[in-house]
Amino acid sequence: MKTLGKKIRLLRHQRSWSQEDVAKQLDISIPAFSKIETGITDVNLSRLEQIATLFGMSIVQLLTFNDTEEQEKYNNEVEVLSKKLQEREADVIDLQKKVIDLYEELRRAKVMA
Repeated sequence: MKTLGKKIRLLRHQRSWSQEDVAKQLDISIPAFSKIETGITDVNLSRLEQIATLFGMSIVQLLTFNDTEEQEKYNNEVEVLSKKLQEREADVIDLQKKVIDLYEELRRAKVMA
């Protein structure tokens, strides 16, 4: 059951949900959900169906979910977002330079006036 817990954790992380978010949707306590993710608690069929539905999957899809494929997809998404972040950081730096240049222009204009 530990592999099922890992799959559930991966799915939860992909959706940027906290354990609290999922626990609320499953109407269970956070510690109870944590035990599901860590494999301490065995999941009965009705809970398994509830979890699968939450993630928009069938029980079979949840049980046969391939971690490596999903991890690759997740890593690709992280890579794309990381590149976008770097681009935005470069944009911010360019804007900061423009603000400094404008400030210097204003200062020079003030000195000459």
